[in-house]
Amino acid sequence: MLSLKQITAAKASLCAVMIFLQATVVWADMNAIRQRGVIRHIGVPYARFVIGNGDGLSTELIKGFAQYTGLGYEYVAATWKTVIPSLTGKTYRFAEGQAWVTGQCPVKGDIIATGLTILPWRKALIDYSSPTFPSGIWVISRADSPLAPIRPHGGLQADIEKVKALIHGVSVLSKPGTCLDPALYGFKNSGVHWVELDMNVYEYVPALMNREVECTLLEVADATISLEKWPGKIKVLGPVSPLQEMGCGFRKSDPDLREAFNEYLDILKKSGRYMELVHIYYPGICAYFPDFFSTVQGQ
Repeated sequence: MLSLKQITAAKASLCAVMIFLQATVVWADMNAIRQRGVIRHIGVPYARFVIGNGDGLSTELIKGFAQYTGLGYEYVAATWKTVIPSLTGKTYRFAEGQAWVTGQCPVKGDIIATGLTILPWRKALIDYSSPTFPSGIWVISRADSPLAPIRPHGGLQADIEKVKALIHGVSVLSKPGTCLDPALYGFKNSGVHWVELDMNVYEYVPALMNREVECTLLEVADATISLEKWPGKIKVLGPVSPLQEMGCGFRKSDPDLREAFNEYLDILKKSGRYMELVHIYYPGICAYFPDFFSTVQGQ
């Protein structure tokens, strides 16, 4: 029979082997990236995070990170359905706010950066960087809608409940499997008529103005752009989500790559360059998220 000392030593040896093997896999991945010579940025054209012509807040972040690590930059286009499988090499099924892995697929990139909201079901599939941007979900209607914006009072949760009551029986555009999924925000049995149209998110406001629906869900950054693009045509009724944050997505086998990005992001924020990019792509956004940006500016 082994002594307690022998058992302890055996456990320590096994632990060391497991750590070594895990590190070997991690560095094998990082070595593959370095041998390739480029960081592959997976993105979905969305708001001003990925514009599609080489610009966008997320695009700027990854281009800068590639330069910081001495690597080249490559853009890999994806959709909201393919963006996570393109990173992980795993397909999944999504329902009722949860995801289940269903199979394998080709890995096409190394980092997701596209205005990706940090959601619990996504964290089961990927790891996130430090927060890159604040977020939240609003309900938007046409300016001529009889629905009136709520009067904020009593805190965010009270405002959310007011909005839910306001849109009872109303048709609202949503997008399951994204941050615009009503299943994430306690809407079960709410009486809202959820509508799913086969279109991109940037087509939601035009569909709203064409009277295909009465309202639509929009993420705050996208909503501010829409208000700017269609002045006087739409209005914000109020929030339906708590405050959220966005981040870049990484494979769970790439903690070193994620930590390197976090170090770069921290340097970018301390230097003031991050806020310069925010003001370029989202002027005025700080007014909606003063706590988040005051923390960044105070570093």
